[in-house]
Amino acid sequence: MPAKLLMAKPMKGTEHWSQKVTESSDALDLERGVFSLEDPREIARSLKQSAEHSTRRKSDPYRSAMSMLTFYINRAGKQLAPEQRERLEAAKDELRALFGKPRKRQ
Repeated sequence: MPAKLLMAKPMKGTEHWSQKVTESSDALDLERGVFSLEDPREIARSLKQSAEHSTRRKSDPYRSAMSMLTFYINRAGKQLAPEQRERLEAAKDELRALFGKPRKRQ
């Protein structure tokens, strides 16, 4: 029996499911424009604050904040400018530091 091909539904207008997740995540209420901030430490602080104040998250604050940051980086993919990707990757290290976890980057 041949395997069925699953076809993705065409997107309506300019709506993207990942944008909806970022804007309406049940886990965190994010500061508007948090991923556009210039300072990686400020991005990390904002995510930490959102995660710690959330009453709807399903895991610990560190994991929730890191998951949202990683989700954003992964979904942006090649559309993310190299400078912004570097800034967001640096924000991961800042987030680790704020939560007392070991940094991965030097």
